[in-house]
Amino acid sequence: MLDPVIAFFERIFHAIGRGIGMVISFILWPFVAVGRWFQGRTWLIKAPIILLLVLLIFGYGQFLWVAERWVNWNPDYPAQYEVNGGTVGEPVSASDPNSCVPSQIVQVTRDLIDFNVNQNTWIPSHPLSKAGLFGIEWKNTPFMDNKAAFQLGINTVIRRTTIELADRLGRVRGTSQINQNLQDAKQAMSYNEDAWWLTFSPPFIQPSTAERHRTAIEALDMFNAELADCKGQFDVRTDNLLQFLDRVTGDIGSTSDILRSRMEASDLGWFDTRADDRFWFTYGQLYAYYGILIATESDFSDIFDDRRIGSVWNVAREQLRQALDMTPFIISNGNEASWIMPSHLATMGFYLLRVRSNLVEMRDILDR
Repeated sequence: MLDPVIAFFERIFHAIGRGIGMVISFILWPFVAVGRWFQGRTWLIKAPIILLLVLLIFGYGQFLWVAERWVNWNPDYPAQYEVNGGTVGEPVSASDPNSCVPSQIVQVTRDLIDFNVNQNTWIPSHPLSKAGLFGIEWKNTPFMDNKAAFQLGINTVIRRTTIELADRLGRVRGTSQINQNLQDAKQAMSYNEDAWWLTFSPPFIQPSTAERHRTAIEALDMFNAELADCKGQFDVRTDNLLQFLDRVTGDIGSTSDILRSRMEASDLGWFDTRADDRFWFTYGQLYAYYGILIATESDFSDIFDDRRIGSVWNVAREQLRQALDMTPFIISNGNEASWIMPSHLATMGFYLLRVRSNLVEMRDILDR
């Protein structure tokens, strides 16, 4: 009595097995065909192909290692930067008039560059990062682009800070000559973010992005040495702090719009391959601004105390740190009402706007 039922299910499973076999055969067919072609070639042809395959295996192995290994990542890194306890560029004490206070903003900026290109490999310039996965850009895949996006987020903050240092903070009221070291750092950080030392256009050999960023480290070190020797200028005025906060809030507002655009473009949850690079770019930006803003509190400590913005800044600092605790293993860009696939972009955008609102409040207090 059960024989027809059993026979029915046997036919179904047999059909499923045949279907799976056909799919596997279709996937393996190109490799089988290439293998047969390879077996019929001479060693004059086999040797270069084997060498190329070995180079690809080792190349992608090395790329996998540097792209997934995050060296010295530490959300609490700003704790090492103590408050200067004096005015930047002014003598540390009356008893030592030839030793002045350096800038913590310059120091943090320098250390973030070092973190990006010396402590870690600069991924956007890696040839296999530029080549993508068999022609597909890594940002269109769910892996291998997170560290690159994180580094690019940090880099946007460094670029913004070096511009402000050269154009406003490192000169007196915008009328003095631009400091050459700060100008060199600004130009170095404006270099292409994905430059490798070989290029297909003349002159075919060029400095890599990492090399140019290392020159920015040297320039920033020399500027801070000038300040320490009481030979440099650093203009710690209220309007300079106000202008800098304006730039920071503008950057954060732009990033929140990027997150919003991605949320509107897709709600595929864990299957949105572009959500992860948006998330980690934002994370890198907040990671860098956390240190830069704590350094700003140190360099402009007199203004923070005089204008009583410390309490507002303490709230912003706590919110920045809370945002850096958000490190999900898989980034999901689901519908905001979803209970299965959350929207990590919406959560990160919420942290962004909280920080931005506090920075705007600080700016309003300074502008009164």
